[in-house]
Amino acid sequence: MSSLSFDVAVVGAGHAGAEAARAAALLGCHVALVTLSRDTAGHMPCNPAIGGTAKGHLVREIDALGGLMGEAIDATGIQFKLLNRSRGPAVWSPRAQADKHVYSLWVADKLVTTPNIKVVEARAGRILIEGARVIGLELEDGERLACGALVITTGTFLNGLIHVGRERRPAGRHGEPPSRTLAESIRDLGFTMGRLKTGTPPRLHRRSIDFAACVERGLFSEEKGDASPVPFSFESSAPLENRASCWLLHTTDRVHGLVREHVGESPLYISSNFHAGQNVENAPSVLETDDQRTKFRQRKPQRHLPLEHAAFAVGIRPGRSLAGDHEHNARFVGLGPLQEAQQRGVGSALRHAMQINPAIDRLAAARHPLAQSPA
Repeated sequence: MSSLSFDVAVVGAGHAGAEAARAAALLGCHVALVTLSRDTAGHMPCNPAIGGTAKGHLVREIDALGGLMGEAIDATGIQFKLLNRSRGPAVWSPRAQADKHVYSLWVADKLVTTPNIKVVEARAGRILIEGARVIGLELEDGERLACGALVITTGTFLNGLIHVGRERRPAGRHGEPPSRTLAESIRDLGFTMGRLKTGTPPRLHRRSIDFAACVERGLFSEEKGDASPVPFSFESSAPLENRASCWLLHTTDRVHGLVREHVGESPLYISSNFHAGQNVENAPSVLETDDQRTKFRQRKPQRHLPLEHAAFAVGIRPGRSLAGDHEHNARFVGLGPLQEAQQRGVGSALRHAMQINPAIDRLAAARHPLAQSPA
């Protein structure tokens, strides 16, 4: 069993992990960045967009503190918009659609070329404690990393569970294993654990959709980027370029009928939920399409078709999360203006563990007795 020594160890190389590792490295710390693969650093598996209402302000603040995200999206974005222009400047919100492949490559390159960062490709295991202090991290292969500080940014990987209709399996995201040993280690240290949810829509083949014909027939409306895009980063000097459009459509009565017909296959309704008084552990993701249609029966929600890549033939996201089974996914995509679209990836729901801040934990417990359910 070998041991390497670092000032800081960061677990996870997503948005938060990338920022944490680079910030510590720029302060002169020797940093271990623990990730399953350096090729997925900064990966955007769900919606490859940055910013939007509230989040756009957060990205600007990260940039002001010297972070990566603003520069990354300015360099790799394919459509830029400033939202809420009809309101006051305080709520203007920058938002950009990224080329998810190029974004990940850009972030990975920045991390591996930053002095003081060593990328460790491994799965995090047990947190090492001495007295009341963290002294290191044991990896699942037995190697140990000694560190003075440990930053955990596992996101959906922490004891993650994916749902596709009635099927469910442990995963951090499609095709990648969850961090179960690390989740058990955090819980064994006495931290209160909870669950978070997320979801992802099916992916469609771009070349299987006739966008011009759909716009001409009034099925889609094209949404272009701003004529003069506003950058996220205060350091960006090169003019930004819009390289793609998004398309807006609405769900139809046939779609709503399909959702009602198959709502019993949604993980939200298969599993026990809060209202039945069951353990929160058994209540997975609230599926946006399924759940919106159940709760807001008189509405026809908008759906966007954004691109995931500037040059690839795949990568259309038909709006919101959908986690019925494979047949449900295919029938949903095949209705309305998307009936000729070829599906390249199934939608799913994912729930994962989180460590609850004690103050938030007490507030949540006062409002709902199930809020302290273990992960």
